[in-house]
Amino acid sequence: MRESTAAPTTPGRAEHHPLPDFCSGPVVFALLITASITVTVMWLAPNNGHGWRGYSVGMLFADWLAVVMGVALCKLRPLFARLPGNASYAAVWLAMVAIVAGGSVLVYWMDGVMQMELLQDTAGDFVRNNTLIAALLGAAMLRYFYLLAQWQTRLEAVSQAQVAALQARIRPHFLFNSMNTVAALVRVDPDAAERTVEDLSELFRAALGEHSTRDGTLAEELGLVDRYLDIEQLRLGERLRVRRELDDLPGDFPLPRLLLQPLVENAVRHGIQPLREGGEVILRGRREGSGVLIDIDNPLASTPAPGGHGHGLDNVRRRVAFRYGPRARVTAGPKGERFIVRLELPAP
Repeated sequence: MRESTAAPTTPGRAEHHPLPDFCSGPVVFALLITASITVTVMWLAPNNGHGWRGYSVGMLFADWLAVVMGVALCKLRPLFARLPGNASYAAVWLAMVAIVAGGSVLVYWMDGVMQMELLQDTAGDFVRNNTLIAALLGAAMLRYFYLLAQWQTRLEAVSQAQVAALQARIRPHFLFNSMNTVAALVRVDPDAAERTVEDLSELFRAALGEHSTRDGTLAEELGLVDRYLDIEQLRLGERLRVRRELDDLPGDFPLPRLLLQPLVENAVRHGIQPLREGGEVILRGRREGSGVLIDIDNPLASTPAPGGHGHGLDNVRRRVAFRYGPRARVTAGPKGERFIVRLELPAP
């Protein structure tokens, strides 16, 4: 029986989800929007006796509290994050309620000292009402952030599983062809057969996840592509010609493992293999600002190779979208008598 490698779960231990980044713009913006909507809804409520002056004062007070709350939670987040289980969320809720209560007391005191007469409620009603509103809204917002953290954790786990599955896929026909090449070379050219086995070992080490699902570098990926092309060169001989125009690429650019190899394999399988005379695969690359642009260019065969369903290209698109976000693009299509796959990858 296969032994599970999952970490054991401690009985009775509460599941912990990371707190939101209160220093980030979206979270501060959410606090401001929530405060503004609350004041607006209260002002629009029936039998509301406050005019535009009351609305302006309420909006100023609520937004000021939201900013103070965001700064305080930003500074206290490392302390809250050390608490076990979901006690961190409870601590954040208590801090939010305390900040609103303290801010209400301070504002009411300043209104009395400066004799501005902006507040019509008694001190007790003013502080109590604001504290209750903060308690309800704070609980709702933290519940939202908690569910969002759960969703993001599950989404990341699913995405990592998908990435691991995609990385583990190398077409069986490639293995069979490579092993046949090795068998043919063993007696004719033992050194070439040994190099082919070494190249295969590196490819399958990457494909089967020995290096985990973490990023590699562009230089490492191009090294795997070279190993793959060396194997295919032995099989196809002079029919396969490769031109590399990659001098301007940053070798340390982070890249998911086995991202380019399936595309180069498609170029060989669908662009070179169907042609009796073979053809040239062109690998181009250059910097694009802080990102990179990579082209894989192969001849467009009149009769496509059997078995092509676009799964490799689709997998690459999904992995690129997961890793680099909506700014990344993967385009593919014919251009004249060539077929070009282009990857536009921003800095992650």
